[in-house]
Amino acid sequence: MTLIANHPERNIIRVQLKQNVVLKELRDSEMAALEPYLTITNHQKGDLLLNQGVYEMEQYFILDGILKRQVTNHEAKEMILRFSSERDIETSYAAWRLKTPTPYSIVCVTKARVASMPLTQWVDFLQSHSLVKEAFEFEVMSLMSGIMAHTITLHLLDAPGRVHRFMRKQPELFERLPKKELAAYLNLSPETLSRLKHQGKI
Repeated sequence: MTLIANHPERNIIRVQLKQNVVLKELRDSEMAALEPYLTITNHQKGDLLLNQGVYEMEQYFILDGILKRQVTNHEAKEMILRFSSERDIETSYAAWRLKTPTPYSIVCVTKARVASMPLTQWVDFLQSHSLVKEAFEFEVMSLMSGIMAHTITLHLLDAPGRVHRFMRKQPELFERLPKKELAAYLNLSPETLSRLKHQGKI
């Protein structure tokens, strides 16, 4: 866990942060004000960033790698809600606002590097930066809408249809994701995904 100012790759990290879907709205002076609150961490595949059911929450800005939101039930069955990658955010802002525990975990699908800060500090920052607050809240609503659309898709589309929708919505992730993770997200077995590919259906 390293502050940006002390990080050996701080110049690259600053460029990556300015490309973030929410932080790109910040002026240089505003980014400089935010920077001391951000810590940079490197993670391995399978590392847990946020545990389902906790109240201590962080705001994440993804610099490298792929993360997933997943829900686990009492029988330890998992459902993947979404994937996120470079330039994306991950958050549990809705749970924080509702004063409820986090309804999902955030897990590294690949090796990843993230910038993070306590969610309470991020919300404080937003109060004095209205453009960023507007961009952030729009992104949170978009993410929730996307998760709802995906959940509906699992019931309405057949297997090839689910795969084609993912390829259309997130083409940049299709080749990067481990096929086991992609299959789980689409509620398919890895064997079915492989068979569809060999049959030329995807």
